[in-house]
Amino acid sequence: MARINRSELTKLEILRVAMKKFLEDGYTNTSVKAICNELDMSPGNLTFHFPTKEHLLVAMIEQLCSFQWQLIQEEVEEGDTAVIAVCRELAFMVVMSEEDEAIKDLFISAYSSPLCLEFIRKNDRERSKEIFKEYCSDWDEIRFREAEILVSGIEYATLMTTGDPFSMEARICGALTQILRIYNVPEELRRIKIERVLSMDYRKIGHQVLLEFRKYVEQSSEQALIGLLKGQE
Repeated sequence: MARINRSELTKLEILRVAMKKFLEDGYTNTSVKAICNELDMSPGNLTFHFPTKEHLLVAMIEQLCSFQWQLIQEEVEEGDTAVIAVCRELAFMVVMSEEDEAIKDLFISAYSSPLCLEFIRKNDRERSKEIFKEYCSDWDEIRFREAEILVSGIEYATLMTTGDPFSMEARICGALTQILRIYNVPEELRRIKIERVLSMDYRKIGHQVLLEFRKYVEQSSEQALIGLLKGQE
């Protein structure tokens, strides 16, 4: 049997603990020291694998983006269009932020982090090329890049609002209207798709999505560990 890659094992343990604390306490309230204390590890050992806490946040956002893409694909397989699925995604993010302060802090921190924002924009840009290709057939890479800069700003503003006089429905409707307009979705089609999203019980479904995301993070950590151990056999 081959020897276990201790460095990779340590990295997985760091990620497992950091993600757990980010989900429970929020990214802002989780210090590197708190992660080290739970792992009984020196800060130097942790920063050898992840130079800053921001690098741990990037790893968390990678998990979130993978989860969201999986959710969109599942919804398309069940009969929804990809455009509807991505609209529902934003609605769920708003609900998750309203329900859970740690999740809201995670989202806001990600959009405020240069490293995370770069990853989010690149990930979402590649998705948008597929999802909105029907309406943006003549766009080049630069146009998609410019669009995603605008879209990420809209998403950030929608999630940031706290104590705002606008209702959750108004914020979701306003954000989706702007995003679909950016990607050239025709006005009547925009109205139909937004009405479809708002007609569902997005609060209840968003709550379920939050539970599923927590479970997804736990399972991903377990699968990564099993995969590492199997690779050493």
